[in-house]
Amino acid sequence: MGSPEFAAPCLRALREHHEVALVVSQPDKPAGRGGQLTAPAVKLAALELGLPVIQPRSAKTGELRDALVASGATLAVVVAYGKILPGPVLEALPRGCINVHGSLLPKYRGAAPVQWAVINGEAETGVSIMQLDEGMDTGPVLLERRVAIDPDETAGELLARLAPIGAAALLEAIAAIEAGTAHPVAQDHARASHAPMLAKTDGMIDFAQPAAAVAARIRGVDPWPGAQAMLRGQIVKLFRARPAPGGSAPGSGAPGSVLAIEAGGIHVAAADGAVVIRELQAAGRKRMAAAQFAAGRGIAVGDVLARPEPA
Repeated sequence: MGSPEFAAPCLRALREHHEVALVVSQPDKPAGRGGQLTAPAVKLAALELGLPVIQPRSAKTGELRDALVASGATLAVVVAYGKILPGPVLEALPRGCINVHGSLLPKYRGAAPVQWAVINGEAETGVSIMQLDEGMDTGPVLLERRVAIDPDETAGELLARLAPIGAAALLEAIAAIEAGTAHPVAQDHARASHAPMLAKTDGMIDFAQPAAAVAARIRGVDPWPGAQAMLRGQIVKLFRARPAPGGSAPGSGAPGSVLAIEAGGIHVAAADGAVVIRELQAAGRKRMAAAQFAAGRGIAVGDVLARPEPA
């Protein structure tokens, strides 16, 4: 059971090493400016692999439970499915459900663990394989794999890097379950933190925050919802940010002020130093290097990048 691209490597690994009786994904949803119905990545992978796939609108009506029982499977694997599974679904198969989660549990339970790990400036994250229960990522952990977060890594890049690591860990956990050597370890609930689904407002950048926090948020909301600021009355998107070396920058100014434009990016004042932003994108234009953006007079020293007002 899964939906986004993060789950697809797990499905392919399962198909290569085990019999996959049924694939469950979320319904097709409108996407893009035209709102055209678009299939989830897991559904597309299932069709490519010739696997049966269903897309129930709810996990609570009995349709999903009945389909799992009828499939003859013994174990369910859940990877970013996007729905909380009720008890009857969790208990439908003899070996229950295991989950591939993109954090080191109990840290960052919830829908966006990778994004919040980047936003919060974590140096390390990983993948946990856990036994699902009826809570929000509260079940015992079978195994975990730790990964360092690169200082310049975006959430999208980290998700792509974690996906095959999760697939390999999943196969190892299933092997341990089959061999009877799996040893689930209960989570320390007192250490839990929550990683809620991102909203569009999470991408509205406030340069009155410390430089490290501003740069981390710009990377953590890439690719969605994307980092945005107001420039000359128009929305501009921001990419590839890092704190200025030593927390300093040429000149000084109020938070959001453009202090300098160099080949490596624009320096923008923050609460404590500056942030270097290497790429920008104006509405209706292509994404480009900051120096190229400035050469087209899209931005200049003295301009101010302000936090957009929520609609």
